[in-house]
This record gives sequence, C-alpha cells and structure tokens, in this order.
Amino acid sequence: MSNRIEVGGLKVDEELYNLVKDEIAPGTGIDAENFWEKFAKIVQDLASVNLELLEKRVELQQQIDAWHVERKGQPIDPEAYESFLTEIGYLQSEGDHFEVTTTNVDPEVAQIAGPQLVVPVDNARYALNAANARWGSLYDAFYGTDVISEDDGADRTGGFNIIRGQKVVDAAQAFLDSSVPLAGATFGDATAYRVKGGQLRVSTSTEDVGLSDPSGFVGYTGQAEAPSGILLRHNGLHIEIQIDA
Repeated sequence: MSNRIEVGGLKVDEELYNLVKDEIAPGTGIDAENFWEKFAKIVQDLASVNLELLEKRVELQQQIDAWHVERKGQPIDPEAYESFLTEIGYLQSEGDHFEVTTTNVDPEVAQIAGPQLVVPVDNARYALNAANARWGSLYDAFYGTDVISEDDGADRTGGFNIIRGQKVVDAAQAFLDSSVPLAGATFGDATAYRVKGGQLRVSTSTEDVGLSDPSGFVGYTGQAEAPSGILLRHNGLHIEIQIDA
C-alpha cells in the first residue's frame, strides 16, 4: 500500500502529493496546499452528481438490454427503436445553439487538431513520442500507406521504389497546392524559395509568385534569401517545408 497524505479532506498518494508540491506548483504562483483544498472542494461538489449520472447510466443500460432481450431474433425496427430511446430519455431533442470557449489554454490544445496520446509521465521515451506525434513526414505517410496506390509498378515493398517516390512527391505537391496555393503557379513549378518583405516568394522558371493568401505564411528558418525551412498554416494546422539545398 502506498503512503497517503491527508489534505483538504482527501487522502492523496504521497508521490503525487510531492510531485505537485516540488515540481508542478513551483513557478506557477499557485500554492500546493491551496491547490489541494480547491481540488477537494471540486470533488465534494461533483461527487454526488457523478454518482447520480453513473446510476442513470446503469438504469438506461438495463432498459436497453431488456428491450433487446424481448425482441431477440427479431429484426430491429429503426423507428420503433428511436421512439423507445427517446421515451426513456436516452435520446434528447436538440437544444438551442450555444458556444463554449476556453481561456488560458495553449492553442496547441484548444484550437489545433492533433494526436492526443496518453502516456505514462515517468517514461521519457513515450512522452517524447507523444510530443513528436504532432509532427510527421508527409513523404513517409504517403510512401508507407495505401494513400498512394501500387499501380503501374509503384510497389511499397523491398527497397526504395523510384516510381512510388515520384508519386509521393506529386501527391505532396498537390496537397500544398490545395492547402496553401500559390498565386498563378503550382508548387511543382517551384525552383527556389525566399522571404522578402516578410512574405514568401516562390521562383519558377518564368516568374516570381507569392501565396494566394499571404496570411498562410508563418515564418522560416535559415537565411531569408535561402531558407532551410518554410512554415505555412492552413485551418490552424501547420505545414513545414524542409529545404536541403
């Protein structure tokens, strides 16, 4: 049995208590004891509500189970089933339109879609993988999955397949064209990238163009005249073009 520390009316595992006190709370401006007292208040306020919800869930499940048992072997009538679920309160009428907002939440969590991997905090490798899961190579994803067909010799087994590789490049360029299109050109036409006046400029064999929507350009790494990386944004998601000159 782990050691427990009584705080705010709760019995907290000693390791968790020390983690909050020694590593999480310092620097946040929140006193650890005050945190546990406020947390205990939340638990006390919501415990009875949660119990009622759990009991309601059990009641609904029992009613649904009984409904199916009574009709064992019979085809389900969708309209009758929907009517039954509405009658017992499992289905509710759609309410008025509403919006929910958050404050003091990083955009990576509140606004930007991405993998939310749950990993043990004491396993550094798992935690690193979870953080890196938000970034991945589109080339790798295209090449290794059936997003790209294996028709016309584009097999994905064995060593590197140059035919499949070209399909991957074409698909990636098409993705950029649809997500962050250029004004009057395609990414397949690009011969060089540079940043001028805070905006992305893309050279082709015949002209120099920018993005159709300049706000899609976020930033770059390296030198403005020859960047090593370009960061773009579409619908709150970021796309990084890595350039190996």
